[in-house]
Formats: sequence, C-alpha cells, structure tokens
Amino acid sequence: MKHKKILAPFLIVATALTLAACGNNSQNSSNNDDKTLHLMQSGELMSLDTAKQANLNEFNTLTNSMEGLYRSNKKNQLVPAMATKVVKPTDNGCVYTYHIRKDAKWSNGDPVTAEDFVRSWRRSVSPTSQSGYGYIFKGIENADQIIDGKKKPSTLGVKALNSKTLQVKLDYPMPYFNKMQLLPIFFPQSTTALKKFGNQYGSASNKMYYNGAFEIKNWTGSNLSWNLVKNKDYYDKKDIKLNKITMQVVKDANTAHQLFQDNKLDDAVITGPTAQGLQKNKNLYHYKRAGVYYLRLNLRNNRPFRNRNLRRAVSLVLNKENLVNKVLSDGSKSANTFVAPGLAIDPTTNKDFSVETDPHEARDVAKAKQLWKKGLKEINQKKVTLKYNTDDQTISKNVAQFVQSQIEENLPKANVEIHAVPTKNVQNDLASGNFDMNFGFWFADFGDPISDLNVLQSDNVSNYGKYNNANYDRNLNLAKTQNATQESKYWANMRAAQQQLNKDMPVIPLYTMTESHLLNPKLKGFYWHPVGEADYTRAYFK
Repeated sequence: MKHKKILAPFLIVATALTLAACGNNSQNSSNNDDKTLHLMQSGELMSLDTAKQANLNEFNTLTNSMEGLYRSNKKNQLVPAMATKVVKPTDNGCVYTYHIRKDAKWSNGDPVTAEDFVRSWRRSVSPTSQSGYGYIFKGIENADQIIDGKKKPSTLGVKALNSKTLQVKLDYPMPYFNKMQLLPIFFPQSTTALKKFGNQYGSASNKMYYNGAFEIKNWTGSNLSWNLVKNKDYYDKKDIKLNKITMQVVKDANTAHQLFQDNKLDDAVITGPTAQGLQKNKNLYHYKRAGVYYLRLNLRNNRPFRNRNLRRAVSLVLNKENLVNKVLSDGSKSANTFVAPGLAIDPTTNKDFSVETDPHEARDVAKAKQLWKKGLKEINQKKVTLKYNTDDQTISKNVAQFVQSQIEENLPKANVEIHAVPTKNVQNDLASGNFDMNFGFWFADFGDPISDLNVLQSDNVSNYGKYNNANYDRNLNLAKTQNATQESKYWANMRAAQQQLNKDMPVIPLYTMTESHLLNPKLKGFYWHPVGEADYTRAYFK
C-alpha cells in the first residue's frame, strides 16, 4: 500500500488464522459485555473517502464496515461478498464480468449496484484524487492515460452493463486482478450518498452509507474515537455476533498495555521496549504480515553503491539474527528476499515463493571484506562515507546504529553517517537521490509477488534507488503480457526476477513485518491475513 510503504515499524505486522482461546486468564470481555469488541488504531482518521485518503487507519476501519466484490476467509481464500461468485476472466484474460448479489444493500436501504463500483473507481483513478493511490488501477483499460490527465475518468474500462452486472476491461491480462479486489480502494461507494453529500462525502461517519457488516457511528471528522454498529441491512447479518465495535486512537505502547490490563481494550498493539518486556506474556500473539523492512541502496551514478561488489559486501556483513534477537526482540524474523514469506504460494511448485527463492547465503565477514576491497579499487576510492537516511523514530534509529556498527567494525575504510529526520524530509531526500542507504519498508498491496517486484522495475516512481536491470525488467514485462495467462511461464518469470535481485542486491532485506498484540483470551472468530487488514466482522467472545 502506498501509504504503508515507509511507515514506522511499530505501525504494521503469513497465513491467515482464526484465533481461539489460549488458556485461562482473569481478563474477561471488556466491561463484561460479550457483544462489544474494543479495538485501537495507531492514528487519527483523516477521511472515510478512499478517493481522498488511503492510509492504514482508514483501511482498517473500512475493512470492517464496507465490502468489495470479495472477502478473504480464514484460510486466506477469496469468497464472494458483493459478487455472487469468484469469476474467471474471458477474452484471453482481459475481461471480468461480475454479477452483484441481489440482497446487497446500503445502510440507507438502497440496493448495491454496479454503478456504485463504477463511480467509486472513476473517482479514485482521477488525477484530482488526493489518495495517491491511483496507480493501483494501472492495467485497467485507459487507466494510465487517465492518471496522466490525457483521458477523462469516464473512459476507464469499467462499465455497468445493467444495475447488477459490472464489466471490467484490462489493457493486458492480470491473473492477480481478483486478489486486488480485497483492497478498500476498490470498494463501491453509494451513488445516492455521493450525490447527497457531494464534496463532504466521507468527511464524517454520517456523510456516507455502508454496505458491510457494521456502520460507522460517532466520528465527526476530528474526534479520536468512533463506533461500528451492526448493520441491520447487511445480507449476512445472521453470522454477525457482535453488536458493536469501538475504536480509539492509542499512540503510546504503555497506554495500550494499561488499557488492556484495565479491560478497556480486547486487542492492544504494543511496540518498542513495552513489546520487548512482554514477549513471554501468555496473552501475547505475533501478527505476521507480508511486509519486509530493508535497506534501499542508491545506485545512481557517482554513488558508491553503483558498484555491485560494495552492495554485496554490505549484505554479507550484516548479522540479521543479532538484529532481530538483540536489537528488536519483538518476535521479528530475519528476511532474505524482497518478497515476504507468506505472501504467495507458487502454484507450479506448491512452495512458499519467498522460501523457494531464498538465496541461503549466510553471513560471511571474510568474503565481505574481499568484495569491499575489490569494490573500492573498482571505483578508485581508498575510503567511502555512506549517508544513511531514516526517519527519526526510536526503533528506526536503533536499526541505523546496528547497521552502522556492523559496517564500520567489519569493513575497512567505511564510515556511515546517520541522518535521522522526520518522514517528510526522508521522502524529499529519496526523491532527490540525496542518500546512499535508506531504511525502507514495503507491504504488498495484494497476494502476488508482482505486487512487490513491480516497485523495483526501472520505470516505477517508487524505485528511488534507480535500480535498472534489463533482465529484471524483461521478466516482469513478460509476466504482464504474453506470459500472464500461462501459469508455468508466469511463475518462472517471478522466480527469475527475485533471483536477479538476489544477485544484484539493490535492496538488502533485513526483517519481516511483525506486530505484537495483547489479546483477550476469550476473543475468537476474527481473521488475520498476510495481506490486507484484520477482519473482525465475524468475531465473538467465548
């Protein structure tokens, strides 16, 4: 997700699972109400309009109050939501025709229609959209030209054939297109609400309608708490056991811990020293998601890491196990591939994609020193000073100091300057190329390796390190065109692309995304997925 890409490590978190009660505990359901679930969010809501905002807190809230064409079940499989079934494309993989369920309604009683999807997607792909997420529509007919302002949003390849039939035309086959429909950016928006509320749509909870299991209530546009109340018009309301979900903004881990102890939170996200100190707590669970924290290297001309041997030397000198076990100590696991474990199973091998493409190259300081010496000679330098760019949050600075010590202690004539600045400044430096190393994070938009690998294609706007490899680009382009509908060739392209990254090392994976949660032991029935937000709509207490 674009607005998740460079978030602080404490904000985010391979297989989806349904949590069951794990042992006895004195904590009961909050306030002894077994129909109300109490959750926290890490920050404020800015808007509920996905054409204006596409951030973590908004998506967390909308995932539990709205639905797109599909949902993801406890086995992380697509199941019908607004669509009547999971469809297969026609016209060589370029046309998807969805039938909208007849009993789908908005919270004002209106039926959900195909036009509700059309209007929503056109608004989000428009150049005037403020979400910064229009790129996710690339591949749908005319999306590129619309984003560039060369065509009108009305030309987007999405059409309501009738009130209950939605047709989508693609520029090229996208075998992962159905998986993308889990993203809230693809959710419908009530045509009636858009007309009634105009520019105020989504600015407060009463300025929109909902088609999911719950309706959002009591959010005025600026307050730090809101409720989700059971939607009486939801088509599957018989399976919704909660009457209400409360959400409140909690930014401090100690506060989250205290609220959990006071039975005011059923699910508390803890971070930093608080999480480190509670790793043996019987109510602690690790939420593992398909994201990787990594070092982005600057391959621009006249930068040290233009040299491959210097890049490989740094990758071999880092003791990632010490990083996750001694510096982080929060349940994180070391990472060796840019594509995270748990993101996708390669259907041609039935293996986890990250596992099967893992280079299995162990830390080797002696080899790193040889490569470093060779690289310095190749760039005609006796020593180098590396600018390490990161945000100014404590955990990010701790990682920076670890990397600094590993490089300076083991690679001769290497000096690392840490520049820890606010996120906005980090972005400015990335865009201008004013860095050598950057502590980055990437969380997949959908459950396919291409969601990650696209970021490092030479023409991708998020490819801040300017990695440019013809073979890498070729494999991705083949996967998007002539091999898109040929499963064995498509996945061969995916493997070849990741293996090229392993060889070139334009990014150095450090550790996978893990979030520490304190959970009410009576809480059951919710789904944690490797991609997308947690689904609490079917949760209950037992």
